[in-house]
Amino acid sequence: RDHQTTKDRKGAINSAAQIVLLLSRRLSHRNTKMSLSTEKRSSILATAGNAPGLLQQIGMAGGAAVITVTFIHPIDVVKTRIQISSEYGALGMGGTTKKIVGAEGVTALWKGVNAAWLRESSYTSLRLGLYEPCKIAFGCTTPESTTFLKKFAAGSAAGALGSLAGNPFDVLKTKMMASESAGAPSIVGTTKELFSKQGIGGFYRGIDSNIARAMVLNGTKMACYDQAKGVVISVTGLGKTSLVTQFLSAASAGFFMTCTVSPFDMIRTRLMNQPADAKIYNNAADCFVKIVKNEGPLTLWRGFIPLLSRFA
Repeated sequence: RDHQTTKDRKGAINSAAQIVLLLSRRLSHRNTKMSLSTEKRSSILATAGNAPGLLQQIGMAGGAAVITVTFIHPIDVVKTRIQISSEYGALGMGGTTKKIVGAEGVTALWKGVNAAWLRESSYTSLRLGLYEPCKIAFGCTTPESTTFLKKFAAGSAAGALGSLAGNPFDVLKTKMMASESAGAPSIVGTTKELFSKQGIGGFYRGIDSNIARAMVLNGTKMACYDQAKGVVISVTGLGKTSLVTQFLSAASAGFFMTCTVSPFDMIRTRLMNQPADAKIYNNAADCFVKIVKNEGPLTLWRGFIPLLSRFA
């Protein structure tokens, strides 16, 4: 009987121990879930609390872009002319600039700059201002969790959102830059003409290639810039805020951006500039095939130097 009692006691102790262990595991799991939930709630509250800062960031990005584009707009005009015409393409950047100035005057290099201001105020402000919120949305909450692919995805998402807002101004800008008339085309006149001939849909011509371009551009820029900055800092020992660090990082990102974006930029320009009554390309894929077939694959990178100058 004593042996049986001892055996029963051991069994009861083992059972109690298992119950305690099970309860402790469940309690630990519950605490972990509560901790994660609290962290998530805190992250959401922090994001909401930073709304004024986000708006300020978007506004500053747009303002800086407007100032910058005023100075680099001539490069964009030259690039666009080279992309739409094989004649300009054969002249190169210097020859194209000389021909534009000789035939249309120096001010022709700023054709469409007012449309460019509107484009930067919408597209660039959102693409840059939404990058950090998109990084958080993709799980980039710590240095360890911030991978290259996540940064690329965040940049692509921000770029796509920005391009949706900026596409109408992109179309207007492209048409005004491509105009070879002696006088500068007005944005109001170009808007009226585009609407009368193509309707609302005309303002979203080339939207597919523009979104693809924006995703590749912003994804490459944000990811490569961050990556290049890390390499520069580790190799040179310079600080994050150093002008040399920022210059080298921007130059590296600009080169990779030009390599990846050029084909999309070419297709976008061709689609946006084609007249409604003489349609050549049906969509981005059709434009890609026809350019490669009729002009050769390297045509997709026509305007590489001015585009690199603009990005860098």
